[in-house]
This record gives sequence, C-alpha cells and structure tokens, in this order.
Amino acid sequence: QVQLVESGGGLVQPGGSLRLSCAASGGAFSINAMGWYRQAPGKQREWVATITGGSMANYADSVKGRFTISTDNAKNTGYLQMNSLKPEDTAVYYCNAILLRSGLGYDYWGQGTQVTVSS
Repeated sequence: QVQLVESGGGLVQPGGSLRLSCAASGGAFSINAMGWYRQAPGKQREWVATITGGSMANYADSVKGRFTISTDNAKNTGYLQMNSLKPEDTAVYYCNAILLRSGLGYDYWGQGTQVTVSS
C-alpha cells in the first residue's frame, strides 16, 4: 500500500530553520509533482508550495524567498526547507504527491507534521 509519511516538524524559535521530509513508500513509482500545504488552528488549509517535474517550483507569497521545495526521485522523497521562520508559520504541514505508476498518476496525502514557531 502506497503511503506518504512526513517528518521533520518540531518547535523552533523565530528566525530558525526546519526541513520537512515527505517519504513515499509501498510501490514502484516516480514523483510527478509534490505540494506542501499547511493548516493553522481555526483556519482553512492553505497552499504553501508546489514542484513539478523535479524543477518547476511555485510558492505562496507568504513564504517566497524563505522556503524551498525539492524532490529526490532516487529516494522517493520530497523536502520543504523552511528558513527565517515566523510565528505565523505555525501550522500542521501536509504533503501531497502525484505518483506515476505504469503511466497513470495517483494522488496521495500524508498525515501531517506539526511545526511550531515560538520563543
């Protein structure tokens, strides 16, 4: 069974950095696209960043210049490098991936990882 597992969340002080990972397992596939989303308490889930084809990246204005999204198909893993973190970045972060298998794309979500930015 294919699944995505996020890791790397935690508590960090403002101005600090974290790197989130999203590992895909359970089958033979390649990562066609990956996105990161976040949901803060009492708010709707919002889009953070997307990468397609391993190189075409787009970012929400709120994180542009601070976050970097990437993928490593050899490891079936995607990453979100988060620098200069702010308290407003506090949220549960979810990864979403389109995995290609036998020419077909399948959409998967991870379970989420908590990021807390606080002094």
